[in-house]
Amino acid sequence: MIETEIVVYSKPRCVKCDWTYRQLDAKGIPYRVVDLTEEPDALEYVKDLGYLEAPVVVVDDQDHWSGFRPDHIERIAAHM
Repeated sequence: MIETEIVVYSKPRCVKCDWTYRQLDAKGIPYRVVDLTEEPDALEYVKDLGYLEAPVVVVDDQDHWSGFRPDHIERIAAHM
């Protein structure tokens, strides 16, 4: 069971970010949004993870991905 806070690192006017929010909402998965354009430390964090594309979804230190990934969202929903 997933008990950590899921964080979605995003940017304004990001279609894949919006799709990700909708899918997380549809599955009832709680999450927090961090705007990469307003948080320079967050931008460095996702770059350190190796990502250059928003959104970046972080479940925990070992479980994270970039882009719209409904397969990963389904996997997370199954463990909620």
